Amino acid sequence: MHTQRPVRRMPRPVGFWLLAATLLAFLAASSAPSPLYVVYQHQWGFSSIVLTTVFAVYVLALLVALLTVGGLSDHVGRRPVLLAALVVEAAAMVVFLAADGVGALFLARVLQGVATGAAAGAISAGLIDLQPSPGSPLGSLLNTAAPATGLAAGALGAGLLVEYAPAPTRLVFALLTAVFVVLAALVLFLPDPVSPRPGAWASLRPRVAVPAQARRTFLAATPCLVATWAMGGLYLALGPSLTAGVLHLGSHLVGGLVVTTLFGVAAVASLVVRDVTPQRMMTGGSAVLAVGTGLTLLALAGPSTALFFVGTGLAGFGFGAAFLGAFRSLAALARPTERAELFASVYVVSYLALSVPAVLAGLAVPSFGLHDTATVYGAVVVLLALLAAVSGAAVRRPAVALPGPATSASVAAGEPPAVTGRHAVPAAASAPASGSGSGSGG
Repeated sequence: MHTQRPVRRMPRPVGFWLLAATLLAFLAASSAPSPLYVVYQHQWGFSSIVLTTVFAVYVLALLVALLTVGGLSDHVGRRPVLLAALVVEAAAMVVFLAADGVGALFLARVLQGVATGAAAGAISAGLIDLQPSPGSPLGSLLNTAAPATGLAAGALGAGLLVEYAPAPTRLVFALLTAVFVVLAALVLFLPDPVSPRPGAWASLRPRVAVPAQARRTFLAATPCLVATWAMGGLYLALGPSLTAGVLHLGSHLVGGLVVTTLFGVAAVASLVVRDVTPQRMMTGGSAVLAVGTGLTLLALAGPSTALFFVGTGLAGFGFGAAFLGAFRSLAALARPTERAELFASVYVVSYLALSVPAVLAGLAVPSFGLHDTATVYGAVVVLLALLAAVSGAAVRRPAVALPGPATSASVAAGEPPAVTGRHAVPAAASAPASGSGSGSGG
């Protein structure tokens, strides 16, 4: 009798780095369209309101995916969810590649939003599952550093191609299509520690799930999530426009560099502060974010290009440190079967903060002007960051071990898992729902 040989899986450390690369690719693809919107507007003559709507449908698709399939990988496994997301993402890149009008942009962004939302929970949880050694903070570190790095790389790469390469609206997406096809082939061999279990259909019911033992910390971390990603939304939505319209720098590359500076420094900050306690990361990072954002507002009033980039760098450092602190504080509180839904909840709050203010800013620009809109937006970010610095002090180191499977909850932060359930309150900021984009991109 012929028996089918089992598929050989790649070693767990290789799978870990494959997931990191996949997360990087998703986020790079999400910010890649940002420098191209100016080209599309010139070619097809659509208004800034249409551009804002293109972004809005992406965010809607992303959040619907997060709220429905964000926790699906806890039931069916990481590999099948991620494979499906990669196939849809590759299809989105093909639609971008063949786009000949605004309708194609809408379709591509919807597909990309669905794919990114489906992948977010599975990849984040998979990085914790497969990290090389128990108790290592590497999985949590990559969960926060890879998005910032991907966003920076996507904006910079697309900016370079728009400025110097032929047919940039085709070349960018041809390269990304190839990347996602290769990643899908490799994911077939990804080790998956999650065994199928009942509840997959029930998990598709739209909801934001925060485990009881994590709710108090989630509520305390929410101002940090909102402040950091609202700043990201400002840059992804208005960064290239600010360099051209306020700082009077017309290069597409410079527009990409502004986004790259914010998210690139955020990625570096995640590495620099990785040994600091989560509470100090949140508090100190939020304070630095407030200072950096304030400097960018002074630079716009000047205007001063040098001060704008200095402020952007400081804001990026605060962004990276504060978000890493919030993520580690929460990751330490989830059991393995709860991780995907918890991380999906983090992304929902982050993407709402990234998108809603950015869309409102896009609608405000025609009435109030780019400079005044950016000034009010930045002032709100400063206030949010100061609130986040205060609320970060409410996050305490877990003290009680989680019952049940494993010590793996400590994987995220190198700290013992804990429960704060008896003090739990509803996660008020996690209501259902990336400018141009973010952690979900533009």
